[in-house]
Amino acid sequence: MSNKIFRFKPILLHVIFWACFLALPYWMRPSPNSTDPQALQRYNSWTYFFVAFAFSNIPFFYLNTEILIPNILKKKGIILYLILLSVAIPGMIWVYYELQEFIIISDHVKGRGGGFRRGPFMGTIFQLLFIIAIGVSYRFLSDNLKEKEIQKEEENERLKSELSFLRSQISPHFMFNVLNSIVSLSRRRPEMVESVVIKLSELMRYMIYETTDAKVAISKEMVYLENYIELQKIRFGNDIEITFNHKLADTPNSIEPMLLIPFVENAFKHGVGMVLNPIIEITLLDDREKLYFGVRNKVSSQISEKKDDSSGIGLTNVKRRLELLYPNKHQLKITEEGEYYQIELEIQHV
Repeated sequence: MSNKIFRFKPILLHVIFWACFLALPYWMRPSPNSTDPQALQRYNSWTYFFVAFAFSNIPFFYLNTEILIPNILKKKGIILYLILLSVAIPGMIWVYYELQEFIIISDHVKGRGGGFRRGPFMGTIFQLLFIIAIGVSYRFLSDNLKEKEIQKEEENERLKSELSFLRSQISPHFMFNVLNSIVSLSRRRPEMVESVVIKLSELMRYMIYETTDAKVAISKEMVYLENYIELQKIRFGNDIEITFNHKLADTPNSIEPMLLIPFVENAFKHGVGMVLNPIIEITLLDDREKLYFGVRNKVSSQISEKKDDSSGIGLTNVKRRLELLYPNKHQLKITEEGEYYQIELEIQHV
């Protein structure tokens, strides 16, 4: 419905403009105070004439804006455009005198209204120049707005394609890390593999069926994080201290799906292994104004972990998604102090 209304807006603006233009003779020419019938007849005749001439300007306006400007001025140059205008303007002046002869003289006021009169003639010239100026301004402004709209649509499509690609990267990257975890678990604690696979199926169900929309409820994303953390608890048991503190707003808010998991995944990827007494602390706080998400984990200060080729893909991905989805509405702070690595993300709700 809104698209139909938007489509009819230009037509409505044109109707309003021409209605005001046609009403100008009534606004600009006050009614005569004289009760002389001939004065009233002369006033009415000239008013009808100016309205009729204003009507004749409508096709002249669209001849200029729809044919001469796009096909001549913009494609073949201003010289040919001015030549054609120099032909069109005398044509309009001829229309002016024909209307004058038909309306003024036919109303039996030939002696007072017919023939060449310098005032009305100059008024006609200025009116035609005004119509030409309005037409040129309108056409260039309209074309400029259309070009910007096309550029905006192309940019939106490009951003949609890029976001779709970035989102599609999350699942393979996530599955790569989880499968590596299952392989490691099958060697250390094979009896736990079955429960991990079941938990993994729940995560996959969310990724396949719940993340098709542009936004998901933060509560669903929180449950997804809880399932992922439970999976890691099954994998590591008591070898790692994991805490997840969360509090959601009374009014439901939404977020881009799979936006927070790379930070948690990165903490488990680099916060265990050679780390003594590993600790991972996750905080999710949401209110009406903003979302706060923090992840803090211990890192090894003695041994520099050798990173594989996929290391950092998730963080690079999520940083780009934040730039595209929440420009000037998010803050991402990454700090590494001593044996702790911490990320803090704030997203302003629109």
